Amino acid sequence: MRQNLTEKIIKAHLVEGSMIHGEEIALKIDQTLTQDATGTMAYLQFAAMNIPRINTEVSVSYVDHNTLQNGFENADDHRFLQRMAAKYGAYFSRAGNGICHQVHLERFGIPGKTLIGSDSHTTTGGGLGMLSIGVGGLDVAVAMGGGPLYLTMPQVVNVRLLGKLSPWVAAKDIILEVLRRISVKGGVGKVLEYTGEGVATLSVPERATITNMGAETGATTSVFPSDETTRQFLKAQGREEVWLPLGADPDAEYEEEIEIDLAGLEPLVAQPHMPDNVVKVKEITDLPVSQVMIGSCTNSSYQDMMRVAAILKGKTLHPGVSLVITPGSRQVLKLLSENGALSDLVGAGARILECACGPCVGVGQAPHSGAVSVRTSNRNFEGRSGTKDAQVYLASPETAAATAIYGVLTDPRKLGDFPVIELPQTFAPDDNLVIVPSQDQESIDVVLGPNIKPVPVAVALPENLSGQVLLKVGDNITTDHIMPAGSKVLPLRSNIPAMSRHCFEPVDATFPERSEAAGGGFIVGRENYGQGSSREHAALVPMYLGIKAVLVRSFARIHRANLINFGILPLTFVDPTDYERINMSDVLEIPGVTAALEAGEVLIVQNITQQFEFQVRAELTTRQKAILKAGGMLNYTREQALQ
Repeated sequence: MRQNLTEKIIKAHLVEGSMIHGEEIALKIDQTLTQDATGTMAYLQFAAMNIPRINTEVSVSYVDHNTLQNGFENADDHRFLQRMAAKYGAYFSRAGNGICHQVHLERFGIPGKTLIGSDSHTTTGGGLGMLSIGVGGLDVAVAMGGGPLYLTMPQVVNVRLLGKLSPWVAAKDIILEVLRRISVKGGVGKVLEYTGEGVATLSVPERATITNMGAETGATTSVFPSDETTRQFLKAQGREEVWLPLGADPDAEYEEEIEIDLAGLEPLVAQPHMPDNVVKVKEITDLPVSQVMIGSCTNSSYQDMMRVAAILKGKTLHPGVSLVITPGSRQVLKLLSENGALSDLVGAGARILECACGPCVGVGQAPHSGAVSVRTSNRNFEGRSGTKDAQVYLASPETAAATAIYGVLTDPRKLGDFPVIELPQTFAPDDNLVIVPSQDQESIDVVLGPNIKPVPVAVALPENLSGQVLLKVGDNITTDHIMPAGSKVLPLRSNIPAMSRHCFEPVDATFPERSEAAGGGFIVGRENYGQGSSREHAALVPMYLGIKAVLVRSFARIHRANLINFGILPLTFVDPTDYERINMSDVLEIPGVTAALEAGEVLIVQNITQQFEFQVRAELTTRQKAILKAGGMLNYTREQALQ
């Protein structure tokens, strides 16, 4: 049978189910990663399973999100994570070593392996030929314990790249073009597999930029073949022995095909406030810009940094622009400092930040009120920068650097000759800030700081659900809307009671108080509810506040899985127009829930306030029904262990 690359990797890791689109499958997981914003909760959940040792080939705990230590909370989390990694068998990447996806690509990624991470941009690993999937922290905890990852068998879309990029057009422009075509929900239930002659023209860092931001389409993941370019990248990292060639069979079959002529692309930009709001840079004229941020897990590689340094060398940034740059890893920063490129960046007026996520998740460098900020990151949701009324545009490093020079959004082709950057023959790897797992786990004491609270656990699903509609929202509600990031909220990730005070803060700051007063209830939404980050807190905190079900027209993949993991019913309207009929504060009742779930997919909801009934669909597997009945994945896992 002719197979595409996605099917080959899935087949090699399949432990349950059949590779039929729409059916639930289970995959053996080779590698996991966590980062400090999600990792503390994931490791608390792992410890709650009473498993003595991590059972993966490689698990890595990274510190890269909460590195702004303006209180004890983040430092306490980092101490907890380091000791948990040592005790249970994970590698620990210390603060300053770099952004998890960039470091994992450099030091741990292996073609053909499966990788899941408690961060939606785990998809970056697809640039190396991995099947890399972002999931909730609880799914990572289960995988660290040796359990498989359950997911719906995706459709595989062939993204055929033809030709070669023109000078000043970047890999970022390729993924922006994909977003322009299929939108932020066009990839849901799909894997974007890149093929065609254009693949060979792209370096591994460029491929990783594309797979990283494929998460913004809602895709399960994205993947490139492992070829000679991959081998050369791994060889330069001193890891050539893990390389193997991987690709689709000739004439492999796909459910869909997208064809992109690379030579026909121009510099693109995503306008506020969605990554798919894409236009050509040249179509926006004379837009004053006050901040430029170059970095994030999307565009912080050595290749990106060197090209920016070449553009800025001998120049001075515009007096109206603040330019901040975040190298993706300590390896990249060391190379820049050794070859003089760092001096070129500083000489132009750039402010060099530590190798961390920082501004991308609203930790530091919030722009001034009403600012226009051009960023090379992957998301431009309203308020994500830390300034609610800022206008964030997403662009390539080349476009961002040109903008920093001229002070207005600038087509980089205005700069003249294109700087060609050669990747080094060796990156001189230095893993001094990676701590290997301890072999003496009995001697390690794990310390929980005062901000680290126990994991809340849901109760078993009752036979009847009733309550008020506590919130009614529109399309594309993101996990940033539900559980905001930023320097104020991120330090509370291990303290759910404290974090709950901020739930839905960007939408309705009264939500936590009203939820507690009502004893919980329901949330109603429209399309693509829960898009964006994989943060499970966007399900865990509403569960803590008593949310019993979420009724929408459609869900984003990861968030729907997280709702199930924490015992919240994810329901979709059978008739989408029923959304319009429901009002805030309406009292809804769903009688006979467990019996109805056993009988089929459709449940009857009674609107007690307005005296009408409507239907919702619960498309759940037998396993997911059991998880919900148990009150979430933790309860379910404990029950399974007792059997």
